[in-house]
Amino acid sequence: MLTPGQAGDSPQFQTVLDKVRVPGPVGRPRTRPQAVAADRAYSSRANRAYLRRRHITAVIPEKIDQQANRRKKGSAGGRPVTYDAERYKQRNTVERCFQKIKTWRGLATRYDKAPVSYEAGLHLRGSVMWLKLLTTTT
Repeated sequence: MLTPGQAGDSPQFQTVLDKVRVPGPVGRPRTRPQAVAADRAYSSRANRAYLRRRHITAVIPEKIDQQANRRKKGSAGGRPVTYDAERYKQRNTVERCFQKIKTWRGLATRYDKAPVSYEAGLHLRGSVMWLKLLTTTT
């Protein structure tokens, strides 16, 4: 999902998840992952309700202001949000991938104004990262 550079990511959460395809060992790809790990920016009632509706585990910590509002309401504020801290630690792999993509200055600063050019740069960077992975010997 390609959006303008100044647009926030959280409003696109549901749109992106609708397009996710998780390949399995056999058969067609699943359209529903077991869990979604995201940072606090994605912690909203709408996103959590969407994940519950689709029976997807949310691995998203609660924002500090949301915690304060819930506590202020007392027992009417509902239960605290729980998430698997061990699963959340694995989210760093995604952040490291974004960092590798952004080592290309043109992608990090979004010099390409045309969406097609920017997307082509992303594909090229992804190909280079994949080729480096194939050619590294350990």
